[in-house]
Amino acid sequence: MTLETLRLYCDVVRLGSFSRGALANEISQSGASQAVHQLEEDLNVLLLDRTKRPFAITPEGQAFYEACRALLQGFEKAKAEITSAQSRISETVRVAAIYSVGLHTMNPYIQSFTALYPQAKVKLECLHPHKVVEGVLNDEADLGIMSYPPKTRALTVLPWHSETMVFVCHPRHPLARRKTILPKDLHGEKFVAFDADLSIRKDIDRFLKQHGVKVNTVMEFDNIETIKQAIAIAAGVSILPIPTVAKEVGLGTLASVRLGPRTLLRPIGIIYRRQKPLSPTLVRFIEILRENHAGADRKQSGRRRVNQAQTA
Repeated sequence: MTLETLRLYCDVVRLGSFSRGALANEISQSGASQAVHQLEEDLNVLLLDRTKRPFAITPEGQAFYEACRALLQGFEKAKAEITSAQSRISETVRVAAIYSVGLHTMNPYIQSFTALYPQAKVKLECLHPHKVVEGVLNDEADLGIMSYPPKTRALTVLPWHSETMVFVCHPRHPLARRKTILPKDLHGEKFVAFDADLSIRKDIDRFLKQHGVKVNTVMEFDNIETIKQAIAIAAGVSILPIPTVAKEVGLGTLASVRLGPRTLLRPIGIIYRRQKPLSPTLVRFIEILRENHAGADRKQSGRRRVNQAQTA
């Protein structure tokens, strides 16, 4: 039972003739008759009384006709709306993202968006956090994606998700085999830190201070990639978001350990200029970012519940 068969049945009933219904669907009269007969067998009911000339529609046939007509109308409306949306979603979305998000997070979302809307394009540029804000305010980027988005009247900020921060070290570091690291375990450790003016550095410093921990800062960098390189040569340890080290941990070049007892999170937000009118393309891209990540969060939450149940 296909949409084409249902459409044929509706045409036969509407036109009151197998021959005219067949012509409207570009098939033979015998083909139309066989298709309706197959429908009757599938439904185990008589739809058309062929003992009369012209045929008479049975009560069951009339009810089925009304249901099919409503279904086909709904299908055509939905198809028209989707086609219309695709024709409107055809411009380029300019996205400025901080390096860690642009390199480790954005690709699946961009692929999902362009698969749904092949006429649209996404131009992604990875920048320093300050440059992300500047790009959005100067209208060099339609959207910005960054951690610790600034609160300012010039920007609209949409919370996107939060990334769990973990202790990261060389695989041969004495703490690498721990299941959980307490803040006190970091006291005196050689620490590879972010630059002092970055929000993530201030958040980590605040976290350590709250627990009375003082680390030995040996290096400072403005991006996660360079920090990871320093850790990989055993220059020190650090605290970094899980998604940014997943590849290296999988390859065994870095080790990560959960921080406890309180989880440290890095908030990620979507920003755009407050006075900027959002086109249908931008609106849909933002929706896909937020919808897809909400679905990923639900799956991850489900996996955590299963794991907790199995270990209980």
